[in-house]
Amino acid sequence: MEVVARLSAGQRDASLLNLREWAFGPRLAAVANCPRCGERLETDFRVSDVRVGAEAEPSESWPLEVAGYKLRCRAPNSLDLLAIAGRHGGAEARRQLLERCLSDITRGGAPVAVEQLPDEVIAVAVGRIAHADPQADVRLAMSCPQCGHHWQSGFDIGRFFWGEIHVWAQRILREVHTLASAYGWREMDILMMSPWRRQFYLSCVGG
Repeated sequence: MEVVARLSAGQRDASLLNLREWAFGPRLAAVANCPRCGERLETDFRVSDVRVGAEAEPSESWPLEVAGYKLRCRAPNSLDLLAIAGRHGGAEARRQLLERCLSDITRGGAPVAVEQLPDEVIAVAVGRIAHADPQADVRLAMSCPQCGHHWQSGFDIGRFFWGEIHVWAQRILREVHTLASAYGWREMDILMMSPWRRQFYLSCVGG
């Protein structure tokens, strides 16, 4: 778990995309609400449409020199995101995340705190991190047929995949309940059946 937790956010999400494709197939269906008129939209796409090919794997850290400042950057990982989870103020969460991902900051050989960095340096560092780990920020181009509004919606594969697993697990448990009630079979025996065989018995119970 420690190794997985230290993967960059993009590396983690790329692995989740691969796992989701293996578990449920290459097609994804999602819904979103138009931020202008509230219209509920459905969108359908493939895993390959949101899989971003990075030029290179994000390294542990890399040097950066901007406007006389020298520092080292790295992409945030799950441990970093967990550390700022629940922060009420966006500015405080951003500062803490920068403190975790920017290190060895100096200017003219003297150490510099993250909060002392000018906006120009922070913008360049954040841009370099985003470029090194593009899978971490996937956005879907959306268009509302009702009002014509266009926008980009962030896609979180972790939240999306977990929602699918939750729905799938509830469906399987309902199927187990139906067959156990009808035939008196044990849960393990029902789960060991192939999906086709389980659906056949379910059709018999329903018919």
